Amino acid sequence: MFRRTALAAALALAAAPALAQAPACTPRVADAELVKPRTLVMSTNPTLPPLQFVNAQGQLQGMRIELGTEIARRLCLTPEYVRIEFSAMIPGLAARRWDMINTGIFFTEERARMMQMIRYENNAVAISAARGNPLGIRTQADLAGRTVGVELGGFEERRLREISQTIQGGGGRPINVRTFDNFAVAYQALRAGQVEAVTSIDAVAAEYDQRGDFPRVLHGLFPTPAALAFRSRPLAEEVSRALREMQADGSLKALFDRYGVSVAEGDLGVVGPQ
Repeated sequence: MFRRTALAAALALAAAPALAQAPACTPRVADAELVKPRTLVMSTNPTLPPLQFVNAQGQLQGMRIELGTEIARRLCLTPEYVRIEFSAMIPGLAARRWDMINTGIFFTEERARMMQMIRYENNAVAISAARGNPLGIRTQADLAGRTVGVELGGFEERRLREISQTIQGGGGRPINVRTFDNFAVAYQALRAGQVEAVTSIDAVAAEYDQRGDFPRVLHGLFPTPAALAFRSRPLAEEVSRALREMQADGSLKALFDRYGVSVAEGDLGVVGPQ
């Protein structure tokens, strides 16, 4: 499955078929705000089970895929997904190759100055160890001198390097940070013994732990909301409205509960340049 996932994510511009057709209603977003008429084009890197992944039949699955499809339905738009590596998502959004980044991008003030963001999901960084945790990793200090894999260019890589700097400041050896195109490849490297641990997010590390693959030895690090991201402010405002509707009717919490994640605190409002 992971080989398929990595291959699918590497097909940078291969848009997945729409998961559902928009109902016969009036779109809540003007075509001028969209990449394609009456369509909500979303980028995702499907390498993060159970939140976003490709099943054995090659179909997109997961909480964030379901969320994006429901948002599109409420906006009376057809959902369409572009499978692409995370490192290309922000440049692609600026270039109008998709309307929305739907990959649980961590919210930062720096990112909110570049694009419209809606904080919707609580998230945090986690560390997965090799099966059986042979190195006995229990604390961040136990990562000193270890080779740790992480997806290139994301919040997780930045925080892993901060951990390494903290360890060095205390007199320990730095972490040997190895970056990969996506998390699926990083976990493949852990399985093959090419790295000694992987930095990912809590829900993903918990999924691998529950499968009996890799124990989640550290979690809850650097708690930060995950966000949806947009170029268009009018589109972001309508998505915010749809999320608030889902929160009011209970469907947002019900969806998140099924996947063991929680809704971010706040009013699901848009933060970004005016």
